Parts: sequence; structure tokens; C-alpha cells
Amino acid sequence: QLQASGGGLVQAGGSLRLSCAVSGFTSDDYAIAWFRQAPGKEREGLSCISHADSTTYYQDSVKGRFTISGDNAKNTVYLQMNSLKPGDTAVYYCAAIIGWISISEGWNLADWEIDYWGQGTLVTVSS
Repeated sequence: QLQASGGGLVQAGGSLRLSCAVSGFTSDDYAIAWFRQAPGKEREGLSCISHADSTTYYQDSVKGRFTISGDNAKNTVYLQMNSLKPGDTAVYYCAAIIGWISISEGWNLADWEIDYWGQGTLVTVSS
């Protein structure tokens, strides 16, 4: 199971930290990704972290502003979002890819099929 939380209302330039509580996986071979979907837009993949080796991926639009991290003791993956813009307003979802994942140069979240989705958490950035 994946349980996302931490969304809310924030002013432009502010920060939020989303959390994804992970449970029920019997193997350490998986990766957790964050996606978002704004009204009227397609869902987009933002970031991903390998549980096995903690390698990470960021979509270009969030590089330098968002940071993904994992706390294995708490079975939780975080998405720290800084310098938020009104264009970041969306429902944010965490998701899991099952299997051995090691992220390196050229790795793209869009090339991978998602095995599990969590429920979304709404982030609203006011101008």
C-alpha cells in the first residue's frame, strides 16, 4: 500500500514536504515515484527513488526545486518541494515500480510501467 500525505495550500515561493508511507512489499526491489496531475492536464512523472540503492531521477521541470528522499526505518519516501509556483498546483500521487531499479544517466520514468498507485494529495500554490 502507498499512502500519500502532506499536501495543502501554500503561497508562491513557499515549500511543502509530501510523504508516501510504503507498506506490504515483500522485497526490497522496488522504486517509489511521484507524479502529479493538474486540472485538464495529463499526469506527469516528477521524480523517482530506488529503494535498493537510493539512486534518484528528476524531471527537468522540477530539478533544483524538488528533492526526493527515503527513510527506510520509517518506510517513507519524501518529496521536498521548494520555490513552489502556481503552476505546481496539482494532485500529487506516489506510485511504485516493482523490480530491481538502479537509476543512472538517461533513465526516464516515462519508460516504466507503474505497478501500484497511492491516493493523491492536493497541493495548491497561490500567487
